[in-house]
Amino acid sequence: KKMRIYRRVRHGRRPPRRSPRVWERRRVKDFWEVVVQQHFNHQLWLKHFRMSKPTFDDLCATIGPFVGPLVPSHRPPVPTEKRVAIAIYKYLSTGDSFRTITDSFRVGISAVAAIVPDVASAIWECLVGEFMAVPTTEEWRTNAEEFKELWNLTLCCGAMDGKHIVFKAPIYSGSQFFNYKGTFSIVLLAVVDAKKCFCLIDVGGYGRTSDGGILANSAFGQALRNGTLQLPGDLPLPGAKHRGPQPHVFVTDEAFPLRRNLMRPYPAKGLSTEQRIFNYRISRAHLFVENAFGILSSQWRLYRRAIKICPEVAEACVKATCVLHNFIQRTSQTTAVRGNMNDPVGEVVPLQGLGRVGANNFGPEALRVRKVFAEQFNAEGAVPWLNEAIALKYKYGCKLLSGFCQCLTDITD
Repeated sequence: KKMRIYRRVRHGRRPPRRSPRVWERRRVKDFWEVVVQQHFNHQLWLKHFRMSKPTFDDLCATIGPFVGPLVPSHRPPVPTEKRVAIAIYKYLSTGDSFRTITDSFRVGISAVAAIVPDVASAIWECLVGEFMAVPTTEEWRTNAEEFKELWNLTLCCGAMDGKHIVFKAPIYSGSQFFNYKGTFSIVLLAVVDAKKCFCLIDVGGYGRTSDGGILANSAFGQALRNGTLQLPGDLPLPGAKHRGPQPHVFVTDEAFPLRRNLMRPYPAKGLSTEQRIFNYRISRAHLFVENAFGILSSQWRLYRRAIKICPEVAEACVKATCVLHNFIQRTSQTTAVRGNMNDPVGEVVPLQGLGRVGANNFGPEALRVRKVFAEQFNAEGAVPWLNEAIALKYKYGCKLLSGFCQCLTDITD
């Protein structure tokens, strides 16, 4: 090859010019500079970035010093605003692949792979202290007052549940991330307050582990078991001082064990009217965590598809979306909690029985606390319209079920 080039130069012919590499090509202005900065109005910012332009600028100013600059030798560093836009707008909000982000923002795929975890970690480190710090005793008491005011549920500090985050399992991981739904996932365990904000989260549990096992292995579960969670002291239920002081509790579903500070509903078979009323009241409060998960997956479409990144980066992205959820909920002026326990509007389906999921053994103290709560719900803390609604629903529900069974019998005959 060198001889051919030498002969061409010797005979006056110029050797062919080598085609430039991708990073050497002159690039036009990208989507961020042309469309976002010049044509995005307030509504488009809320639609695509899940926040207003001033809120985005405040976020960039907060995490800017903690986002490591990318300074390749062949081009200037990527601006902080552009890095945050790549992570929030094109990955967390839409769940696009790194290749799609590369084509939109005119940066290399390796740069995108470094920007996303860097920005996600910076968001978590900078915002967790203000928007998701471990609640103090006074903050737990405030949560209990809000649950009482909104849903007439006393001594409730939060609603707890788990969510499976589907992602592509890493190689040689076996069945560690394989869950009962037939997908590979990591588990997000969260405690939500009455304003649908996350109080505590635990991310990274294997998908094969039950919610009860995730709770037992989490820092929150250990603090709850050891009594170091700084919960308020025991108090009597309203109008039921003769029943004695009761602990502050968290409402859960049947995937979690019954404990002194964990209230789960009664099994869904052979229930009395008092037990159905208790399940109904617990279910209404437990809807807060379900609603929070729904808002989270609607705002951040990353959860709508399988995440194709390593578990460590996926964990950082989940933490970032949770703290951004609190950041947006608390800084937005339009956030409101609708509904009231004394207003019989809407229909809430009580939690269905899941069978035995894990080690759900409970002691006599936990059983006594749940019995006291159930008795108070049906006596001193009863809601006027609820008893009749539960009775009618059970009556007509049994009639519909018996009619359906009779139809099946006739078809079979």
